[in-house]
Amino acid sequence: MNRCVGSCLLLVLAALAALLVAIQPSPVNAQVKDVHTQTAHPQQHKPPAKPQEAANAKPKEVMNAWTVGLAGGLLEGAPIRLAAEMARVVDDGDNLHVLPVVTRGPTENVNSLLYLRGIDTAIINSDSLDEYKSVVRDVQSKVTYVLNLFPSELHVFVRPEIQSLGDLAGKKVNFNTQGTAAAYSGPLIFSRLGLDVEQTFIPHQVALEQMRKGEGGMAAVVFVTSKPVDAFVRGRFEPGFKFLAVPYNSKLGDYYLPTTLDATDYPNLIKPGERVETIAVPTALVAFNWPTTSNRYDRVARFVDHLFSRLDKLQGPGFDPKWKSINLAATVPGLARFPAAQAWLDSHPHGSQASQ
Repeated sequence: MNRCVGSCLLLVLAALAALLVAIQPSPVNAQVKDVHTQTAHPQQHKPPAKPQEAANAKPKEVMNAWTVGLAGGLLEGAPIRLAAEMARVVDDGDNLHVLPVVTRGPTENVNSLLYLRGIDTAIINSDSLDEYKSVVRDVQSKVTYVLNLFPSELHVFVRPEIQSLGDLAGKKVNFNTQGTAAAYSGPLIFSRLGLDVEQTFIPHQVALEQMRKGEGGMAAVVFVTSKPVDAFVRGRFEPGFKFLAVPYNSKLGDYYLPTTLDATDYPNLIKPGERVETIAVPTALVAFNWPTTSNRYDRVARFVDHLFSRLDKLQGPGFDPKWKSINLAATVPGLARFPAAQAWLDSHPHGSQASQ
């Protein structure tokens, strides 16, 4: 009896299952039905926008349309400070928003400009491009300059027994810690000059102390930074410690500019009336070479117009003194100028020289 009831129950369940399958459309048929329905009545099955998404859609578009990413540099360096000051002065609400970005330094900033999403402009040392030539052969066509910000002078400071660059051959020379301008530009410049030295990369304070005491065989330190350098202005050195001359020649013409050090820079180390020849590495504000028909180009063009038109504000109180010596018309060796920057200069022939 129980066996009969169980068999009947199974038959009933099987029949119900078959009935359900018969009345339920297959997944494929249901999918096709939805497609046809959405085509005939597109608004009927479209899920309504969430209130928050609807409210944020326009502000997102407006904000991103005129935002410019600016790769600055190390948190403790001058470039990121200049980047922050530029962002403050050119800010124009929804019409222009510049985002300064802390990075690993001016050399790494070329990498950021070429490959990092959202970066339109960067502050670099001009010779940073040399590292990319073997990987990006046309790198100088992808990068344009907006502004020559300031020079970073080469300082080759040596012990009394060193009289010329040639005397440094085989000697220990410090180029500061890795990631600094000296650690990149110094060895590159020495290589171009054919100087084979024992390179070290320790903090300059440590190397200078070793030089003073004659310890560790440290013969020289190489700084690449804007003069005057506080370590030489405030430091006290025995007679004979000095800066070596680095004459400008054709081997240095693609990235560097000639300059001098004198007594006004370092009264304790250079006699009045004397000049020490050296070179400078331009630190420049550059932009990716966006197509002139692109929105990214328009963003940078607006940034350039605001920056150049408001330079007088940057030269006022509360900003880095370097702004006072900037010449908008100054060039950067090895690079073409961003077209919108050149157009601004052409239309403002008397507005290119910074006030002194």
